[in-house]
Amino acid sequence: MTQVNQVTNVNTATPSAISPEWVRIDLADRSYDIVIGQNLLGQADSYAKLPRAAAALIVSNTTVAPLYEAALQQALAPHYATVHTVHLPDGEAYKDWVTLNTIFDTLLSRACDRKTVLFALGGGVVGDMTGFAAASFMRGVPFVQVPTTLLAQVDSSVGGKTAINHPMGKNMIGAFYQPQRVICDLSVLQTLPPRELSAGLAEVIKYGPIYDMAFFDWIEANIEALKACDPQAMAYAVKRSCEIKAHVVGQDEREAGLRAILNFGHTFGHAIEAGLGYGEWLHGEAVGCGMVMAAHLSEALGLIDAAFVKRLTQLIVRAGLPIRGPVLNAQDNAGQYLALMLHDKKSVAGDIQFVLIEGPGKARVSAAPEAMVRAVIDRCCA
Repeated sequence: MTQVNQVTNVNTATPSAISPEWVRIDLADRSYDIVIGQNLLGQADSYAKLPRAAAALIVSNTTVAPLYEAALQQALAPHYATVHTVHLPDGEAYKDWVTLNTIFDTLLSRACDRKTVLFALGGGVVGDMTGFAAASFMRGVPFVQVPTTLLAQVDSSVGGKTAINHPMGKNMIGAFYQPQRVICDLSVLQTLPPRELSAGLAEVIKYGPIYDMAFFDWIEANIEALKACDPQAMAYAVKRSCEIKAHVVGQDEREAGLRAILNFGHTFGHAIEAGLGYGEWLHGEAVGCGMVMAAHLSEALGLIDAAFVKRLTQLIVRAGLPIRGPVLNAQDNAGQYLALMLHDKKSVAGDIQFVLIEGPGKARVSAAPEAMVRAVIDRCCA
């Protein structure tokens, strides 16, 4: 697979400052920039040249808002006469219709119009819900992603996937709707709990096996710096992850083919999330475990060897992520996984489609024999 520009060595000594860098998502009239740097969230210049409007709405949650909402309000004040706010409950369990309606209720009660700009201030749940609200309100209003978790900065805020969950499946109701800009302020990652940071590292790690083994090598060499949230290491990890996703999304915005490889680990991972109940495991934890399961399936199909499975598994362990799947049904655990995975959006005519590694740095999407999938689930679950 064609590679974009790579850097394999980064000085991880903490610098006095990290200059902002830009990654462009090239989608014709829907193109936009990802801006990556330190202390961007509270700078008015970060939001210059966005669509003009009388009002903006900051959508955040009860955890993030006390930390960063005031700074964002102040930064937006020169650009919008009125800056409204709404706070959602925190957690994947609230990524549903009821919570989504809280955003619509706020927009309507404040007499917002179709030029109102929404700002998603939070992690993946806030970003997904704000984007879906923006896609739906008055058939589409502009929105900006201001992600505050590593997972959101390297994955969910980029590429225009917006959604809410359904009890039968994750992200089943949503739309492809691109933001106007993504502001990745590396400084906010310093406040992340270790568990959230590890969850974000799962989405960083996935880019290696599916696309860029030089990046995978770099992650292995710098995993301790990443876990310590070293600014220089984190800046490179976020930028490289966004470069890869931008390249893939630029070729396949609506996941008709290539973009599906970005779901490595997600077929198993989404089943874990739905089976346990949303929020029991963090999304990145489920993806980390799901990557191990998908690697074992790739090995069973003869696509990769046991040594690569071991190498990937060891890195996931070093990142602080689980590698053993939970038992979702004591009577027929594999059957429960299979039933949940049938609802995966990649499924075709009742066949579950898996993102498989067909060699280091290369992935494909295909089905697998049910008996083989069952054996992998039985092998990989606690």
